Amino acid sequence: MVKNVLGKLYTIWGGLMFIGTMFVVLIPAWAIGLLKEPKRTVWFIQICRFWMDMFYPLAGIRLVVKGTEHFKKNKNYIVACNHNSLIDVTITSPRIPGANKTIAKIEMSKIPLFGIIYKRGSILLDRKSETSRKESYQQMKWVLDLGMHMCIYPEGTRNKTNDPLKSFHDGAFRLSFETGKAIIPAVIHGTKEMLPSDKAFFFWPGKVHMKFLPAVEPTQFKHYSEMKKYIFELMWEEALK
Repeated sequence: MVKNVLGKLYTIWGGLMFIGTMFVVLIPAWAIGLLKEPKRTVWFIQICRFWMDMFYPLAGIRLVVKGTEHFKKNKNYIVACNHNSLIDVTITSPRIPGANKTIAKIEMSKIPLFGIIYKRGSILLDRKSETSRKESYQQMKWVLDLGMHMCIYPEGTRNKTNDPLKSFHDGAFRLSFETGKAIIPAVIHGTKEMLPSDKAFFFWPGKVHMKFLPAVEPTQFKHYSEMKKYIFELMWEEALK
């Protein structure tokens, strides 16, 4: 009972800190729209890192990131990350080394003011539209062609089960095969407990771990389904730790 009450108070505090620090970066995030890609996204990621460096301490979030050495200079990757909480996006995008975009649901882009920032770093997807799915897939190829990383949550939506992972969709792995880009698996621990999907209006500060695993080349496999199975098993094992 006490934790539930405190969790609601932390939610109010965390929300205020998120909105307050967002206003610091809102104008720069809007202004970089004048730049062309990929320079726009290079600057956007820097702005987001600055934003999160303000927000995390104020919200009581302690972040530990490991494995960034797997990102090799002058190479870009598809980053396949698990998805447990709404807060995952605020961790993945700023902490992936280099310019990157995230595949994200279009509904969040409609939130006033926050939607401006959300659009800057995302390839928007309307999951109800087959046309949107096809367009977003081509846009992901465009991101990779520009030399940026592409972050994809292969589970599709948040994992609300008790298992370490949900089953994976094909998109990230088919994209890897068609573009020749290696996949760097990434596993986040701690966000499910911090902002659980089964509790309304609840936030609990704590430590979050994000670990990038070694890159997996598509040339190791005959078909993208084999790659999907291999990376799922890698991430499942890491998620259990």
